[in-house]
Amino acid sequence: MRVFTKFFVLTLAVVAISLSGAYGQTAASGVSGDSIDRQVRKKINMLPYYEVFDYITYSVNGDTVTLSGKVRNGVNKSDAASAVKRIEGVSNVVNNIEVLPPGGFDESIRRNLLRSVANMGGLSRYLWPVNPSVRLVVDRGHVTLEGYVANQTDSDLARMAASTVSGVFSVTNNLVVDKNRAG
Repeated sequence: MRVFTKFFVLTLAVVAISLSGAYGQTAASGVSGDSIDRQVRKKINMLPYYEVFDYITYSVNGDTVTLSGKVRNGVNKSDAASAVKRIEGVSNVVNNIEVLPPGGFDESIRRNLLRSVANMGGLSRYLWPVNPSVRLVVDRGHVTLEGYVANQTDSDLARMAASTVSGVFSVTNNLVVDKNRAG
């Protein structure tokens, strides 16, 4: 009975591997750029340490994905590249993500910036902990606002809130008005 069970399990394993190999060949030939684009966005947004102070962008050119942006945690740089490499249809990943330098000065600005933007005219909805639509990048006292808001007023309010934070040298507002992608 024991020999029969082992044989049965082995047979099932061989059949499963055969079927998955055949499916993989069919799926690999039909991977589209749009599918890769969606999967890359999903993989980046699912990074465990990807937060409001990080901003990762990407471009897809055939089977090559180029990552760029700025993150405050080096783990996000390596995790993003690793996650994207595992996507079916991606054979090359160029990782141009910059890791922001550590420092108490920027950390203080980040805390105050988050508080300032969250308390300004209902902008807190863009800063939710899971996949925020607005990203607050602080690099040596210079703030860059990235992401999406629902209207121009919210974009202007975010810029004003960032400008009032003590220690901020400059504010670059790259927020895009897009009602469909905004929080």
